[in-house]
Amino acid sequence: MNNYMKVDFAAKSENESFARVAVASFIAQLDPTVDELTEIKTVVSEAVTNAIIHGYEEDENALVTLECHIRDGEVELKIMDQGRGIENVDEATQPMFTSKPELERSGMGFTIMENFMDDITVDSQMSYGTTVTMRKKFNQNETAYHG
Repeated sequence: MNNYMKVDFAAKSENESFARVAVASFIAQLDPTVDELTEIKTVVSEAVTNAIIHGYEEDENALVTLECHIRDGEVELKIMDQGRGIENVDEATQPMFTSKPELERSGMGFTIMENFMDDITVDSQMSYGTTVTMRKKFNQNETAYHG
C-alpha cells in the first residue's frame, strides 16, 4: 500500500493537536496497535512543538508543513518549518539540551523521537528552516491481535 498526505498549518501551539489527529487518522489504514499510534502521535507532537517554539519567534505568518508517506507498511513523516534553523544539530539532538530554558522545556524532544521511531534525520540551515524526517515500520508483529 502506498499513500501520501501533506498539510500546511499556522505555527500556533493550538495546532499541535490538529497535527497529531491528522497523522493518527491517516495512518489508521495500517491498523496500528495502540502503542504504535501513541508513539506516532507523541513524535508528531514533539516535532511540531519544536518547529513552533524554536523555529519561529512569534511570526504571525509562519507555517509548519507536515507530510506523511505510507510505503509498504512503513510510515515516513516530515515536519518542516522555514524558521530560524538550528545552529548546531548535533548539540540540539543531545538529551537535555534546550535553547529555551526559560520555558521550562525538558530538552528531550529529539531523544523521544529517536526512541519511538526506527530512523530520524534532522536537516537544518540557519535562516532557512528545519526538516525532521522520521520513519517507522508498522505491523512488524504480524501475530498481534487487531480485533
